[in-house]
Amino acid sequence: MAKPNDASIFVHIEALVAEEHKLFEAHGELDAEQQKRLAEIKSELDRYWDLLRQRRALREFGRDPSQAHERDADTVKKYIG
Repeated sequence: MAKPNDASIFVHIEALVAEEHKLFEAHGELDAEQQKRLAEIKSELDRYWDLLRQRRALREFGRDPSQAHERDADTVKKYIG
């Protein structure tokens, strides 16, 4: 798989946000499967926002943004709080 660029990261984030909104719009109360999927979406969103921030930081300091890498959910959760 090719390294993602900012545009492809944004596209993926937008798709996840759309799915998140669809879950909330279609259902008053989420069942267990939908709650699980929502948690997966939130975790993936955190990971992709982290990846985008890494790319921006590398670029800001004159380094190659393609050196950014996806971090696992547990690592990202620690950074996000």
